[in-house]
Amino acid sequence: MSTVGVIVEYNPLHNGHLYHLQQSKKITGADSVVAVMSGNFLQRGEPALADKWARAEMALRAGCDLVLELPVAYSSQPAQWFAHGSIAILDATGIVDSICFGSESGDLESLQLLASLLADEPEDFAPFLAAELKSGLPYPSAFTAAATVYLRLRGMDEHASSLSQPNHTLGLHYLIALRKINSDIAPYTVRREKSEYGQDDITDIRIASATALRKLLLGEEGSLDALSPYVPDTTLDILRREISAGRAPIHWESFARPLYHELFRQDEARIAEYAEVTEGLEHRIKKALPGLSELTVSELLQSLKTKRYTRTKLQRTLLRILLGHRKELIAPDRLADGIEYIRVLGFNERGRTLLHEMRKKAKVPVIDSAARGAWPYLALDAQASAVYALAFRSSESSLAYRDYTQPPIRL
Repeated sequence: MSTVGVIVEYNPLHNGHLYHLQQSKKITGADSVVAVMSGNFLQRGEPALADKWARAEMALRAGCDLVLELPVAYSSQPAQWFAHGSIAILDATGIVDSICFGSESGDLESLQLLASLLADEPEDFAPFLAAELKSGLPYPSAFTAAATVYLRLRGMDEHASSLSQPNHTLGLHYLIALRKINSDIAPYTVRREKSEYGQDDITDIRIASATALRKLLLGEEGSLDALSPYVPDTTLDILRREISAGRAPIHWESFARPLYHELFRQDEARIAEYAEVTEGLEHRIKKALPGLSELTVSELLQSLKTKRYTRTKLQRTLLRILLGHRKELIAPDRLADGIEYIRVLGFNERGRTLLHEMRKKAKVPVIDSAARGAWPYLALDAQASAVYALAFRSSESSLAYRDYTQPPIRL
């Protein structure tokens, strides 16, 4: 049985995702799909609209067979480490033959060429990267800027231009990660259709980006029914259930009070110890607090934003503070060590067969609960779930410990 891996957030799962799943099986000839899915906090430093178990169920009902969790240490990272963690999990399963990701161009050959040039950061590339880092750019932005210059100097303008496209860049990092861990997984890509990544307006009758759908749901006149043309019925049903139970929709403002609690009680030296707090950002944060007219996350982000500090960078920074992620916990050398376990979030009957095979072939332990191990990154996931539960309307204490008690979703 051949198996394709997909790397997803499903925030929420929509018709574009459904198309990607269908095409992934078609072009790879796979019999089954394994999804690596971000947990409760996502790549751009945002909380998920619904929790990881609800979104795992969306994935299973849309056609995934087995859903695995990308630890929060990787899921809320820039492209380099998000890709590294995701690929490491798929490789560690021992059962995934291929990976299929979306890209703006759908041109795998071009991406493979770029990956071969940049995977080992060749000596003549290093000065460009060093110069961009010295200018104050965070690593992902510095890498993209340096790679753009590097490629243009070699007459590869078309390839350089493609680096400004988010899915293209993420796909490039998937390919780089495959090379760095010497994986045998075969890569494929599907061209993104109808809606661009992060596009916040809707221009098609069936396809809209997750960004546009969240805007539709969370706006002043937001309505779940407004999502109906753009998401599978199963997604709509799950969201309706989660909203009724008080577990959705979750957004950054849901965490304003606990975030400000951390910012008010800690001095600049302590804030500087958190991951993502660089170049004196702790001073800027503390200086901004007295000038806010409202204690909202959106106003804080707006007051901190500069050309150097993008909204995404700042969201990741505030998330690290909210979750208590200090620099030593998620330092690059620690992230590079890779995956120590695989956490199962859900499976169907075909996935049960995959899981049985994976338990025999996986390179690391396969677990179904935070109670099954004592790895540091597993503890971070359990803590993140407890913080996420603060946003629920219910004050039921068991929700904070769901990582220890919730079994995988089974269909």
